[in-house]
Amino acid sequence: MFLNNEERIEKTEQSEVGAIRIADEVVGIIAGLAATEIAGVAGMSGGLVGGIAEMLGKKNLSKGVKVEVGEKEAAVDLYLIVEYGIRIPDIALKVQENVKRAIESMTGLDVVEVNVHVQGVGFSQDGKDEDIRVR
Repeated sequence: MFLNNEERIEKTEQSEVGAIRIADEVVGIIAGLAATEIAGVAGMSGGLVGGIAEMLGKKNLSKGVKVEVGEKEAAVDLYLIVEYGIRIPDIALKVQENVKRAIESMTGLDVVEVNVHVQGVGFSQDGKDEDIRVR
């Protein structure tokens, strides 16, 4: 079950001087940035629109990410578009490792799972916009 906007959960820690709260949107942005750092990831996918994966720009990194945040743990689902010619299992493993490391080091949350969903393949056309194909 993914959280909707009405059910926002934040990681809260109590310290001597007050509470520290980390919103689930922050975890989503960290995950999106960490995923796009990996060579071979063409971008994040906003889902399927008329059979074509919608490729999102860098401003919308959290849109291709679904996050479940508890008090001490987080689970992440990433929807990616990969570059043509790259071995998908290798890219997915690197993305999983980088996202887990980034979230854990920046938030202190224990990441229990990072699920990678490849939504499309980007084909570069000599510097022009990428063409995205799904299945």
